[in-house]
Amino acid sequence: AIKEQYLGSKKPKKRVIKPSEKFRFSFDWENTEDTSRDMNMLYQAPHEARLLYGRGFLAGIDRREQKKAAAVFEKETRAEQRRKFGVEDRPEDDVADKKKAAAAEMYDAFDMRVDRHWSEKGIEEMTERDWRIFREDFNISYKGSRIPRPMRNWPESKLGTELLRAIEKVGYKKPSPIQMAAIPLGLQQRDVIGIAETGSGKTAAFVLPMLSYITRLPPISEDNEAEGPYAVVMAPTRELAQQIEEETVKFATYLGIKVVSIVGGQSIEEQGFKIRQGCEVVIATPGRLLDCLERRYAVLNQCNYVVLDEADRMIDMGFEPQVVGVLDAMPSSNLKPENEEEELDEKRIYRTTYMFSATMPPAVERLARKYLRNPVVVTIGTAGKATDLITQNVIMVKESEKMSRLQKILTDLGDKTAIVFCNTKKSADNRAKDLDKAGFRVTALHGGKSQDQREISLDGFRNRRFNVLVATDVAGRGIDIPDVAHVINYEMPSSVDTYTHRIGRTGRAGKKGLATSFLTLDNTDIFFDLKQMLTQSNSPVPPELARHEASKFKPGSVPDRPPRRNDTVYASH
Repeated sequence: AIKEQYLGSKKPKKRVIKPSEKFRFSFDWENTEDTSRDMNMLYQAPHEARLLYGRGFLAGIDRREQKKAAAVFEKETRAEQRRKFGVEDRPEDDVADKKKAAAAEMYDAFDMRVDRHWSEKGIEEMTERDWRIFREDFNISYKGSRIPRPMRNWPESKLGTELLRAIEKVGYKKPSPIQMAAIPLGLQQRDVIGIAETGSGKTAAFVLPMLSYITRLPPISEDNEAEGPYAVVMAPTRELAQQIEEETVKFATYLGIKVVSIVGGQSIEEQGFKIRQGCEVVIATPGRLLDCLERRYAVLNQCNYVVLDEADRMIDMGFEPQVVGVLDAMPSSNLKPENEEEELDEKRIYRTTYMFSATMPPAVERLARKYLRNPVVVTIGTAGKATDLITQNVIMVKESEKMSRLQKILTDLGDKTAIVFCNTKKSADNRAKDLDKAGFRVTALHGGKSQDQREISLDGFRNRRFNVLVATDVAGRGIDIPDVAHVINYEMPSSVDTYTHRIGRTGRAGKKGLATSFLTLDNTDIFFDLKQMLTQSNSPVPPELARHEASKFKPGSVPDRPPRRNDTVYASH
């Protein structure tokens, strides 16, 4: 009242209805207003379509249910007719009815094609729809032309009998999704870019087609050993190279194929001597392999199969010039035709390049464009995403609280194994000393240790002599340590890709894992990407992270300021 007295009240304006609206005639009426009655009896009691003795089917209704309904209807109609004409039931009619009822319970030939799951069918019965469901079940997606079907199990792969026997002896029961998709491509000598979660069986996906390819070539003898190996595998770290060597040797021993690994930290003369003695496969780190080539310890004159494992990590570590140097040292006479439509001659040996990577940064795409011909990109799951088997916990802490939190987590673990990640060698050594004093069975792994020390640490951790491994990102890629129960990011990395690889050390080969990360206010660089990743994987986001300003915008973008008049605004693709 006071407000009205001083300010005056706003009187609501009366809405003026236009004459055109006021006198508009509505041509529609509601159904309730319809008082007419259909005189035709047919329309008063609409009749449902009956299926006449199973001859026709209605679309969109389960066929088996329709068959059952038709069989019941047929039986009732016949019984009614007999009653009408006074015909008695015969025992043989009863048997025939039972047979028909049983047949209605069964599928007919057409239904079998519609209703059976792909896992119950032979490969020749698979329809286009079955293959689509198969790819969806295993989260396989392709980009490329003329892609062969994925393999559903080992016997269906076109690997030789000796290799299949080797797979059986090694104990591989079922192929993993990346193996299902990539092995048929490798057997066709296609170039492949594989993007898969860490711990998804990538090693066997390139090792098996590589060994199959080598079995087609003449064995290495005195006549051709000076020309170098048939295949080269490059990996970013020594540990990963040695792990690939172990995996390859598992299968190669059954085929009589010799494998040599060339990594830093060991005598280059000795490694050069091993290559000169003749071997089919060389597994190497790019820097050491280029050294061997430059010093003429090795040549790649007959090497037509190259694998770049963890390609994104190699580029991150600054190995791009070395990788390019090795690829340029290979013969270029047998590159595949550039025309995608041109068929490959099955009898010819082409250069085959496999590139495996968990993410696809621009530098890796640049390499792929230059050295791969019409590659097929195989993606398992979502690129750059951690597997769903990992439970991610992110805890907001102060720097001073980290050690006590870490000790509590490790005490709760009991006998299970854990990897603790730090960002620097010094920090890793200090954390290992602190934990050792606190009575934990701990070892450290980083690039500052000699090759022997690194191997002793890893072996001790694998054999459970130590159950805590404090490591830098040397252990963050590709290294397969079975049954790691817990990964702890004591110090957060600056990029979400590194975070993905670190937590990928757990939750491998179908097992569940746990990842805990200590986040402080110094880690604002990763806040935005980390929040996105936790949200995508349905993991809890700590309220401090969700509320923080840095988690709302990508680092480097300036969200507050509208574009000025003379700014150039670029449209994002």
